[in-house]
Amino acid sequence: MMMRKLLSALVLGTLWMGMAQAQSVVHPNVGAGFSTDSIEVRFIGRKQHFQSRDTRTLDRLINSPKSVNIHPSGSKFYVNSLEGGTTLVYDYNTRERIAVINHSFEAKDSLLWAPESGLFPWSWSPKEKNTFWGKPVESTFSHGGRYLWVPYYRRSYDLNAQDPSAVAVIDTRADTIVRMFETGPLPKMVATSPDGKLIAISHWGENTVGILDISSDNMEDWHYIACHIVDYRLKLKFSRTTSVDRDANSGYCLRGTVFTPDNHYLLVGCMGKGGGIAVIDLENGKYLGRVQGPKPNLRHMVIQDGWLYLSINAAGYIQRTRLDDFMAVATTLTGEGTVKYENWENCKVPAGARTLVLTPDGRYAFAACNYGSCLSVVDTRTMKLVGTVPADSYPVGLDISADGRFLIMTSQGRGGNGGNAVDMFEVTYK
Repeated sequence: MMMRKLLSALVLGTLWMGMAQAQSVVHPNVGAGFSTDSIEVRFIGRKQHFQSRDTRTLDRLINSPKSVNIHPSGSKFYVNSLEGGTTLVYDYNTRERIAVINHSFEAKDSLLWAPESGLFPWSWSPKEKNTFWGKPVESTFSHGGRYLWVPYYRRSYDLNAQDPSAVAVIDTRADTIVRMFETGPLPKMVATSPDGKLIAISHWGENTVGILDISSDNMEDWHYIACHIVDYRLKLKFSRTTSVDRDANSGYCLRGTVFTPDNHYLLVGCMGKGGGIAVIDLENGKYLGRVQGPKPNLRHMVIQDGWLYLSINAAGYIQRTRLDDFMAVATTLTGEGTVKYENWENCKVPAGARTLVLTPDGRYAFAACNYGSCLSVVDTRTMKLVGTVPADSYPVGLDISADGRFLIMTSQGRGGNGGNAVDMFEVTYK
């Protein structure tokens, strides 16, 4: 039985890898889109680094763009260029790049660093551990948009992401880094609590979640208050000279991270083997356990209007459930084991559903579908797919404007193919 399950898992994994590799690279023309009786979505422009002859849209600093965040003011947006080690800042209206934030640090930058928390131990002592460049992954705003928090996949000298990484705090008034904190190994998702008092950073690389208190307006007061372990902490003893696949050797592969509206709980999606949603009781400072029931390979989570929404990566689904119903089951966890919850509504979308956003009124959900190389649009009243818009292969990051009229999506690429693009879409509600 165990061998049969293992073979099934291997076949499934090979199938999805094959789909991703077989998918042809696309770069759609501006104007592509669809229209229904209630909504129209159009691809209206891009910034790219895959076609140097198109000088109107060319930006050579775009290098594996991972995520995008529109500033709350609506004046600009930020793109994390993962392999470029930079965060690119664009004017929202003109789409012209207005700033470049380099994630490179030397001894002279020592005053940026907060005191180490002691929560994230080092397996060795690099001579200049704060001299490196970082790969920016996701982002979140705090203090009403004053600051942008950007964690790094790893420090440049940490080949296999097995020691503490870091998170940069950018002052969005000057678009400069003003504070640095250590994190656990291989952080990916970062989230701000609804009341603005906490930052949560989920560490893909070791099954842990760091919590920072940022309730003060003085950044000198910000500090870690906890590091929660989801079931077990990985023992990381990889080579320092030969690389391994850390995306596949990371336990539960913690990803989607969201606070409940009452600031009481933190929900963390487990994208890897074992799956489910980890539940952390913030008020009592306690990890409760995992809720099983979502489809495997959960990637992103959003809470809005009393609903909990999930994106399911490999199979391509958007799931949702009533948050109150989910929490009624989740809060029965006592710190050990799992509990089952299966009351989900499902909508099939193209494979590789990554980042998920909703319109301000919650009427529509949009998903960046990586393998499908498209933007998917779901009507949440019926939980039906109403249309897709082709995008530059292979999209991952997504954000929506405060008025719901525009979407910006990053296409990171895969295995050196596709990607290296930031796509813009316009939404018309009829």
